[in-house]
Amino acid sequence: MFSAILGIVVAVLAAVVLVAAYFAWVTRRIARGAERAVPASGKFVTVDGNRIHYVESGQGLPIVMIHGLGGTLHHLRRPLMEEFGEGYRLIAMDRPGSGYSTRGAGLDGRLSEQARQTVRFIEELGLEKPLLVGHSLGGAIALAVALDYPDTISGLALISPLTQYEPNPPPEFRALAIASPLRRRIVASTLAVPMSMKNAPKVIDFVFGPQRPPEDYAVAGGALAGLRPGHFYATSTDLVAVQHDLPSYQTRYGEIDMPVGILFGTEDRVLNYERQGLSMQGKIAGLELEIADGIGHMPQYAVTGRVVAFIRRIAERAFLLAKARGNTG
Repeated sequence: MFSAILGIVVAVLAAVVLVAAYFAWVTRRIARGAERAVPASGKFVTVDGNRIHYVESGQGLPIVMIHGLGGTLHHLRRPLMEEFGEGYRLIAMDRPGSGYSTRGAGLDGRLSEQARQTVRFIEELGLEKPLLVGHSLGGAIALAVALDYPDTISGLALISPLTQYEPNPPPEFRALAIASPLRRRIVASTLAVPMSMKNAPKVIDFVFGPQRPPEDYAVAGGALAGLRPGHFYATSTDLVAVQHDLPSYQTRYGEIDMPVGILFGTEDRVLNYERQGLSMQGKIAGLELEIADGIGHMPQYAVTGRVVAFIRRIAERAFLLAKARGNTG
C-alpha cells in the first residue's frame, strides 16, 4: 500500500517538474524573442550594485524621468523626449530590475531604497539638481527623493502619480502580489511571461483606457521588453515593497519645499485622480495641480503636447527658484 502511494506521489511530482520545465522553456523562448525585437538601446552605469540602463537627448538643464510599475524608460522616452524641444538635457532610466536595468542582490525595491538609488544615479552622471519627472509609481519615488534628499533636486513634475497607499491592488495587478521571493522567482521563470502574453490586451486596455495605445506600442513603445522573467520579478517586488514605506511618506508631504506639479486624468483606471491627485491640495505649499478631463493613466501618450507644456512650466519655476537660492549656475 505504501509503495503504491509513494509511486503516485513520485508520478505527480514528475509531472509537475515536466510542466514547470516546459513553461520555463517557453519563457526563455519568449524572452529571447522580446530581446531581439526590443534590444537595449541606451547606455549603462553601475550604481550601488545596480546596472542602470538609460537614454538621454538634448542639452541644457537636466530633467530625469522615472517610469512607473511594470514600465520601462520607453513609457517616457518616445512620447515625451521626442517632442520636448530644445533647452533641456532629458534622461530616462529603466528603474533597477525593470527593462534592461538589473537590481543588486539583497535589494528589496522599497521606495526609500529606490530614492537612494535615484540620487546615486544623479550623482554618477554628475547632474546638478535636476527636475524629476515621475509617472505612476515613479511619482512616489520622486516624492521620496524630495523628502529624503531635498538638496539633490530642483522640483517635481508628477504624471498620474501614486501618492497614497492602496492596500488592495486592482484585479489586473493582483497576479503581481507575490509576497514570497522564492515563489516570485519560480512564477517569473515559468508561468508569468506566458500569462502576461495571454492577458496583455486586457491589461493594456486597463492601463491606457479610455484611450488606446499607439499601434506600434509593442516594439517602438518597448512593451515587449517586459516579457522577460527578470522584469516580472522586479515588478512584483516593487508592488509588494510599496506597503513598507509609502504610508509613512504620505504623512510627510508638508515638508516638501520646492516647486511641485501634478497632472492627472479624470478617467484614470489605475489610480483614482481624486484620491491620488486632488487629495494633495493643501499638503504641499504652492502645489500646481492640473486635471485633464477624459484622460486615462497614460496622458504622456494621450495629450503629449499638454504634458510637455506642463513639465516645461514646472521646470522653469523649479530652476529659477534653485538659481535664486544659489544652488545652480
